[in-house]
Amino acid sequence: MKRNENRSWIRACTAVAVLPLILFASAGARADDTIKRPGDHPTYSVEIEPHALLDWYVPYANSDVGFGLGGRFSIPIVQNGFVPTINNSVAISFGVDWVHYGNCYYGGNCNVDYLHFPVVMQWNFFVARRWSVFGEPGIAIYHGFFGGCAVSVNGSCFATPTETGVEPALFAGARYHFNDGVSLTMRIGYPTFSIGVSFFP
Repeated sequence: MKRNENRSWIRACTAVAVLPLILFASAGARADDTIKRPGDHPTYSVEIEPHALLDWYVPYANSDVGFGLGGRFSIPIVQNGFVPTINNSVAISFGVDWVHYGNCYYGGNCNVDYLHFPVVMQWNFFVARRWSVFGEPGIAIYHGFFGGCAVSVNGSCFATPTETGVEPALFAGARYHFNDGVSLTMRIGYPTFSIGVSFFP
């Protein structure tokens, strides 16, 4: 059983969920011309982002959602981004996310954990003094493993499978900047949703 079985449904849900997030962030920019001033954003060497995770796609698990923790490091590679007439930048972002699910479909007494290792291009748009939004296309390496008995046959433990692979990753998000060094960061997409705090040393 592979993780791509319900991807069409996931993409549709993600598209519906991303739009309000972007509109909410963009609302703060209506009376602000920050987006029109290229380069008018904090300069930092790395963004450090610990976050909490929610995953509504549940491979193998009977629980409705998965919960976990993770972190990202984003290193700017272009301070003035692909569109020279607006305030944008580009970074390479990578990290690790852990998501835990309870129970299993297979009738065994087990739980499921996934590790995701996303590597994405992060395109930032500084739309207002307090708000920035970003898109992140890329890939994620994943490894899923089971605790307990994953497959039960006549009451006996039969197998404890794992799976490893590479899948597309696509996120959109927004930051509320408390100041030049700290922001609240929200991200939604595939394979996870996250909310955390970013530090810009």
